[in-house]
Amino acid sequence: MSVLMSVLPELPDLAEAACRTADPEVFFPETPAAVQEAKGLCTGCPIRVPCLAGAVERREPWGVWGGEWFERGEIVAAKRPRGRPRKDAPGRVARSAAAALAAACSDRADGSAA
Repeated sequence: MSVLMSVLPELPDLAEAACRTADPEVFFPETPAAVQEAKGLCTGCPIRVPCLAGAVERREPWGVWGGEWFERGEIVAAKRPRGRPRKDAPGRVARSAAAALAAACSDRADGSAA
């Protein structure tokens, strides 16, 4: 019995669960692409909702449960790649642009900019 099956309750549709036949390592991925692959296996799974609810209740430390990525017991939108983010990473540029826009709006509200 796999680790995944040992933490799921006995459900009538358990035999049809994607995790029943897949390699358990698939659900504990190391790369963002592998996370998406694991999430894809959960799509359409008949026990996706109870699996996700159980993972939230148990505060699973990490892995893909019910089609969601968990880290430190919380659902995370996306897994970051290994290493430091590049200085010109899109998120960094967006934050800089947002900060500049907020400063410009603040200046206009104060009347200090033309």
